[in-house]
Amino acid sequence: MNPVHKSVVIIGGGPAGLASAIRLYEKGIKDIVILEREHHPGGILRQCIHDGFGLTRFKETLSGPEYASRFVDQAKKLGIEIITDTTVIGLTKDRLVTSASPNELLQYQADAVILAMGCRERTRGALSIPGERPAGVMTAGVAQTYVNLKNTMVGRNVIILGSGDIGMIMARRMTLEGAKVLAVFEIQPYPSGLPRNIEQCLNDYGIPLYLSHTVTGIHGKSRLESVTVSEVDENFKPIPGTEKDYDCDTLILSVGLIPENELSLKAGVNLDPRTKGPLVDENCQTMVPGIFAGGNVLHVHDLVDFVSLEAERLADAVVDWVKTQELPECEIAVEAEGPLGYVLPEAISGEKDVTFSMRVRRPMKNCRLTISQDGEVLVSKKLKKAIPAEMEQVVLPHAKLKSKNPVKVVICGE
Repeated sequence: MNPVHKSVVIIGGGPAGLASAIRLYEKGIKDIVILEREHHPGGILRQCIHDGFGLTRFKETLSGPEYASRFVDQAKKLGIEIITDTTVIGLTKDRLVTSASPNELLQYQADAVILAMGCRERTRGALSIPGERPAGVMTAGVAQTYVNLKNTMVGRNVIILGSGDIGMIMARRMTLEGAKVLAVFEIQPYPSGLPRNIEQCLNDYGIPLYLSHTVTGIHGKSRLESVTVSEVDENFKPIPGTEKDYDCDTLILSVGLIPENELSLKAGVNLDPRTKGPLVDENCQTMVPGIFAGGNVLHVHDLVDFVSLEAERLADAVVDWVKTQELPECEIAVEAEGPLGYVLPEAISGEKDVTFSMRVRRPMKNCRLTISQDGEVLVSKKLKKAIPAEMEQVVLPHAKLKSKNPVKVVICGE
């Protein structure tokens, strides 16, 4: 098989892939292709019919399909090649991409590859919840697909495990469709999703949220009949004697997202154990030259607007790479300290301003975020609060850097 040469191959036609493709085209890189496994481009946004998207990127509130269509329509208008119903089954460190569709097997030799595969949900198997294996247990995204795209009701008496944003949004959606959402249970001592979703999706509909609780048993034969819920201690271990049974026919899981990185591993890309996404420098370039990553495949975002903006910054670097096959060496390490779960990027060159993205591991109030080098504070930002559900961003002007020594990013209470 003779590979087809492309300047850039983009794996994934969601918000990250589309935004990067449009930016590349506008900057003169037109020999590109987007490979998308679904029948339509747009990614997960196609099933997110609620509003709240676009406030940062477009300065107006849009539904998920409306937000996606802005990019899909523009990509089609520009004539960007988008191949749907196509799954990428191979990627090498030399940027050889192998894809399969119902009709053919294709290979592309790319000057650059952009990983934009998004993320996947944690399943019951990842949680190891004991009990039977009846129908009626599904992830929040699967439930959303059935209800919003297939017009199929998934249950009538619902328990939701996990207070992730999709789970809370589905609590409201199921209620509006006539189901009874009995409760949302969260194993952490704090909510996992955005405060606005707690208010708009749970409180507004009288749906209780129980913290430090988890499902410890699933019961039913052909269909789910009930679940057992227990309180947990500070080590997330069920507390004996706190068990309570809830009759229900549906259990929806909203217990976290994981970047989709099987292809990344095939190409020899190193993953960050904290984000589960690739290790990248300020250009969103992985440790494999010419392979870039952006969006939820890199780290899980709370707002799709940030996905698009990150993908556009990534595309600017890809343009430079395609033209010269090199980028400034990123020798300055970036270290996260204190209660920060992670900071991206993990390395910078010191030759351009950099936007750092980060999340805390636990909720904090009245805190200060600082970036320092050699004991000198370069950037300081006061925050009224910081929660794991919300990504924080701060810009480091390159002119403030004084050496090639590591940069330390810290957040602490005042």
